[in-house]
Amino acid sequence: MKKYFAELVGTFVLTLLGCGAAVSLNCGVDAASVVGTAVAFGLAVVAMAYTIGGVSGCHINPAITIGCLVSKRISAKDAGMYIIFQVIGAILAAAVLYALVSTGANGGGTSTGANACSYGQLNGFIVETVLTCLFVLVVLGTTDEKKGAGNFAGLAIGLSLILIHLVGIHYTGTSVNPARSIGPALFEGGQALTDLWVFICAPIVGAVLAALIWCGIGGEEKK
Repeated sequence: MKKYFAELVGTFVLTLLGCGAAVSLNCGVDAASVVGTAVAFGLAVVAMAYTIGGVSGCHINPAITIGCLVSKRISAKDAGMYIIFQVIGAILAAAVLYALVSTGANGGGTSTGANACSYGQLNGFIVETVLTCLFVLVVLGTTDEKKGAGNFAGLAIGLSLILIHLVGIHYTGTSVNPARSIGPALFEGGQALTDLWVFICAPIVGAVLAALIWCGIGGEEKK
């Protein structure tokens, strides 16, 4: 049960701090706000990787969990429980963020940093699929027991997330994480809910592709 709760806490922190930074910096207005938001998400992952990595592996993202499931690193039962607790953590974080912004000094702005497809759902699906694939591939590679980066995995994962956000924020706000999108969308409503299916389905497709790619390049060669 501890590993499930760790996933809840980790996803809570990622969603609250990442989306919180996006809201506070009014992400998308200028280059500085985009960079600041990207760094916030990346640093949140680094912090959680070294905080709960030894407990749950610090997936804090259903896409990563699905990638681990396909590559046979986690059981179906644990994968299901991880995803449930990740979504709960994201919803709790979105509720806290909603409370903060709706009672803030700005007089009731209620943005929760939810994702939306700026250039249409097809564009968003492509962006989220490709970026999730790359992100999960980094996770699978750096955390591999035999070929991975060991204690530096968390740093590599966090830095890669920064890079991915710098590329994707312009198009979708960058999710690559269904839980991180579900929580804020429930409170944001409107276009965020309309586009939510993209931010659930595309990362799943990307995660499966990443797992297949890693099995191809990182699996044991047959002699």
